[in-house]
Amino acid sequence: MKTLIINIKELIQVRDSSILKVSGAEMADLPTIKNAYLVIENDLIADFGSMENVPEDINPEKCIDVDGKMVLPAWCDSHTHIVYAGNREQEFVDRINGLSYEEIANRGGGILNSARKLNETSRDELYNQSKVRLEEIMHLGTGAVEIKSGYGLTVDGELKMLRVIKRLSKEYPITIKATFLGAHAVPREFKENRKGYVDLIIDKMLPEIAKNKLADFIDVFCETGYFTVSETEQIMQAGIRFGLKPKIHVNQFNSIGGVQAAIKYNALSVDHLEIMESEDIEALRDTDTIPVALPSCSYFLGIPYTPVREMMAKGLPLALATDFNPGSTPSGNMNFVISTACIKMKMTPEEAINAATLNGAYAMGISETHGSITIGKKANLIITKPISSYYQLPYAFGSNLIDTVFIKGKVFA
Repeated sequence: MKTLIINIKELIQVRDSSILKVSGAEMADLPTIKNAYLVIENDLIADFGSMENVPEDINPEKCIDVDGKMVLPAWCDSHTHIVYAGNREQEFVDRINGLSYEEIANRGGGILNSARKLNETSRDELYNQSKVRLEEIMHLGTGAVEIKSGYGLTVDGELKMLRVIKRLSKEYPITIKATFLGAHAVPREFKENRKGYVDLIIDKMLPEIAKNKLADFIDVFCETGYFTVSETEQIMQAGIRFGLKPKIHVNQFNSIGGVQAAIKYNALSVDHLEIMESEDIEALRDTDTIPVALPSCSYFLGIPYTPVREMMAKGLPLALATDFNPGSTPSGNMNFVISTACIKMKMTPEEAINAATLNGAYAMGISETHGSITIGKKANLIITKPISSYYQLPYAFGSNLIDTVFIKGKVFA
């Protein structure tokens, strides 16, 4: 099946295949072609260029005229928790009434509340709730997504989550990467035996996950009140032994050395980073570990935003993701993430789009196949509504400016 898209007002994020991420000042450059065409063959980008150079021998089965509209790669959301049961609306009201996220967690809310609900929910019901969220983010332009476990906190609960993620991956065209986050919080029954829970993760959960090939990555919530740096290192080491690459939650509320520990074990990404000391930023320079900012989490919780301008000034790359979860970010809207990054973190539209496409793909280990308009990459595309410029995408933060989403070469309806 060959599809030709013509009269593209602007084709955005055009890259050579050798560019897998952009860093520092490079993030301000967003290559485009005005008045362009693009060819999709089966599920891949086969050709593109200026309309004046459209080949005469394409012979497409389908031709789409998008006059006045723009085309860009679908969003790559590298940090979500969208497989969960129920919601935490009451905690939302509790925060309005003055309780902090940490105070709610200390009262038995937060992650432990979600874990209780998840363990009471059947696998089929969990799948049915989660697929609604997955379809929503696909309609909002996301073409690749990472999904974490971490609301089971038992062997059966964590395996249930990962099996739901695997089923979603089989039944939907979107690219899904699975992350094992058994170290999301310490369950109540292990409150006085933290070592016992770490041992459960390493000795019981990980072997089952590896045997059944249920995860690509391992994650730990390295934070005061959750998992120490030492525990994080122990869990990362075990995950690596089972073939899982680390992607670590760090510096959401405190800087305790988690960034340095993640780098030590060559983590693919370090995520959150709302609190960054100068030594954290320096440690990330000249590494393969990409920082991931989650601005809609900061928006929802009213906590600081990741200091991205300072980080990019030091030459660091940056990815943006939603953190879609029931407690701190009940939204998977990458369009809002991009707007918030521009409005609250002072990223330029070029930087934000780079962070949400190419660098987002890198943070999932898929930038060889996703994240840019590149021949041979997956035809995961957003066709906008008629817009004046791509600046309108973050500027009109409350508007849905997406006309059509292609995932693996087909319109997602």
